[in-house]
Amino acid sequence: MITNILTYLDNNALRSPDKIAIADDKSTLTFAEWKHYAEVIGTALCDTFGQQMRKPVLVFVDRRIEGLVGFMGVVESGNFYVPIDSKMPDQRIKLIIDVLNPIAAITTTIADEKKLKSIDFNGVVLQYDIIKNNNVNIRCLTEVRSKAIDTDPLYAIFTSGSTGVPKGVVISHRGVIDLAEWLVDTFDFDETDVLGNQTPFYFDGSVKDICICLKSGATLNIIDRKYFSFPKLLIKYLNDRQITSILWATSAIILIGNSNILDENIPQFIKRVTFAGEAMPAKQLKVWMRKLPVAKFYNLYGPTEITVDCTYYEVKREFNDNEYIPIGCHCANKEVLVFNENNELVKVGEPGELCVRGTGVALGYYNNPEKTQEVFVQNPLHNFYEDKIYRTGDIVRYNERGEIEFVSRKDFQVKHNGNRIELGEIEVVINSLPDVSIATCIFDQYNDLIILYYTSNSGEELDIINQIKDKLPKYMFPNEIIHLSEMPYNMNGKVDRIELKRRYETK
Repeated sequence: MITNILTYLDNNALRSPDKIAIADDKSTLTFAEWKHYAEVIGTALCDTFGQQMRKPVLVFVDRRIEGLVGFMGVVESGNFYVPIDSKMPDQRIKLIIDVLNPIAAITTTIADEKKLKSIDFNGVVLQYDIIKNNNVNIRCLTEVRSKAIDTDPLYAIFTSGSTGVPKGVVISHRGVIDLAEWLVDTFDFDETDVLGNQTPFYFDGSVKDICICLKSGATLNIIDRKYFSFPKLLIKYLNDRQITSILWATSAIILIGNSNILDENIPQFIKRVTFAGEAMPAKQLKVWMRKLPVAKFYNLYGPTEITVDCTYYEVKREFNDNEYIPIGCHCANKEVLVFNENNELVKVGEPGELCVRGTGVALGYYNNPEKTQEVFVQNPLHNFYEDKIYRTGDIVRYNERGEIEFVSRKDFQVKHNGNRIELGEIEVVINSLPDVSIATCIFDQYNDLIILYYTSNSGEELDIINQIKDKLPKYMFPNEIIHLSEMPYNMNGKVDRIELKRRYETK
């Protein structure tokens, strides 16, 4: 029985010690080297703190292999890692540290250390390049491993909090082990696969890349940000590295599809395209599907709080341009429950809040029992024993095929001119228009106005109202329409609605 994700790394280091495990633009590491350097970092932490376990350790990450080595090093010490974006504003890092009170931080660059000094970090700082040549204390690491169990925390990833204080979602080894087993078994990954990582390591979507690499022995390539600014170079990179699978944010798939680069060149080795993070308009996905007719396409869905994914959908049938791709059915060892406002299971076609139960449900928000108790609650179907579910806040429904369709966020439902409206329904229609590349709605509650932001393929303004007059009732028409040259995205790769609201309020 696997109870610690390090078992995957141990197995690969034994079975294929010289195989390239991870690579970035500048360097590579074999599985044996990854294991060795992780043990070095784990030893450094053990030497510093003894066998203190289950404590948070910051790991500064960028598009480099050092971050992944740091993750595994923290796990070797029996503690859990917290990814910190090396370009994150000082104030956000300070807020995270205030929540965590971490025992240490692992840095890669001088800039990382300067950030910690600027916010008066009092913990131990371990500089990667200095400690990587230290010795390994196998006895200490073995003792730590013997005390670890699968419900111990593996990592904490911070999401935005409504009060302005970030929330640290704590995920267990068991949750990630289940995810790894499901991903590899369901999508048939093996050691011949080559992954192309796009999702930043401070975002939970990247956990999928790490899981597949560790479980299957596939090679993980970390794609530098610059390639997404120059799509022609990105396709060349995918072909040069012979990438077979991409697990990208929906926004990245749309970005490349809208660039028209696939008309000039295609990634020749791709077997699987998976996307997650936001609803995928069928119109944009069709661009990829036409160019890669042999590849398989999967929509994965899930919030950070349930260990990355809880539903999936393989795209096998035709969709109209005005449809979004369904989010499908539950992943292994997770049950999806959809409740209406009376905590009753919904009928087909009836919208309700998606809730999840299973070992992937997070341990809670670190040092935040109040917020934890709000959304990690007892299953309302019974009260016979503790049966924790996570209330996602996402509104979904079952279609006549039994597939789950994403409708909107709970907080995207607005009351406008006396009508209850899902902003997502407006977005679906406008995103289906031929020359619209991406569209997002926000709501001005004070003035009772629906505001549409959109970008176009041509770069020109469009007559939106004339194109939707036969597709939406008049009460759902946007009151104000703003054309953008570029849509803002947040650090998780999602449309930055907070920034759009800020722009609207300060215009």
